[in-house]
Amino acid sequence: MAAKVLIIEDDDVIAQGMARHLGAAGFDAVAVVSGSAGLARLRYERPDVCVLDLMLPGTDGWKLIETARAEGIGTPIVVVSARGTEHDRVHALEIGADDYLVKPFSMKELVARVAASARRGVRAQQPARGEPLQVEELRLDPANVQAYVDGESAGLTPTEFRLLYALALERGRVVTRDELLQKVWGRRATHRDRTVDVFVRKLREKIDQRAPRHSFLQTRYGVGYKLDPVRK
Repeated sequence: MAAKVLIIEDDDVIAQGMARHLGAAGFDAVAVVSGSAGLARLRYERPDVCVLDLMLPGTDGWKLIETARAEGIGTPIVVVSARGTEHDRVHALEIGADDYLVKPFSMKELVARVAASARRGVRAQQPARGEPLQVEELRLDPANVQAYVDGESAGLTPTEFRLLYALALERGRVVTRDELLQKVWGRRATHRDRTVDVFVRKLREKIDQRAPRHSFLQTRYGVGYKLDPVRK
């Protein structure tokens, strides 16, 4: 069955162009022009991937990401925006976007990013994705795509969970940013790509700050990160 892609983009020409290229690549793509219509479809149709412009009439893209994540909607969100500053990219990732493409971009790249997000999104919902892992007071449960600190849910997004699980499987070994980008996001690092750092910061807030006895996420400066419990 074709993966469903919801495009939320107020420029109809761009939206139809994206839908056409994604359709030609085998996706079931549908486009809407407003944030409120997009959010309604996201809630009730649960597409496999959402392609989202930030500058929308009514409910803008920022608000839409925050609302969807607050409601527990785990659909991968690929932002497409003319706003290309590092601050915009980092902020979008921090509030729950999974990927960010700066306009203008090639349709080939859009299709590749959407395909990578669709693969990851489908994987995140599969229960048989490995065994639960227990590291001191931290428990990772792939069946629920969630981590628990001292028995309490950490409220991770699917992408945050995938990153934590990837580090936990390599427990004690430093995993480079490039490796993590490949494993979790399915892409190579580009110049000054801070995606991994942004997500590790979110994990520290949700895991390390809440854990009573250990900090789990350790940095090897200039190299990458490892999961290794260190007593507080």
